[in-house]
Amino acid sequence: MALKLSARNVLKGTVKSITHGVVDSEVVIELSPGVEIVSIITKSSAESLGLKVGDAASAIIKAPNVIIGVE
Repeated sequence: MALKLSARNVLKGTVKSITHGVVDSEVVIELSPGVEIVSIITKSSAESLGLKVGDAASAIIKAPNVIIGVE
């Protein structure tokens, strides 16, 4: 089943780590070697998705503002 999304930014990767807290879970997705994105989702969402390290996953970003900084 193909999922259609209104978000334009879909970053595909692999689940590198999952750290469960009491309420939330931190999910790290490796997009390419050395490039990671981290998301905090509810623990119940992580469990219902059945996320496991090594799974293919996508970070889907839909935000009105993305802040970019340079040094």
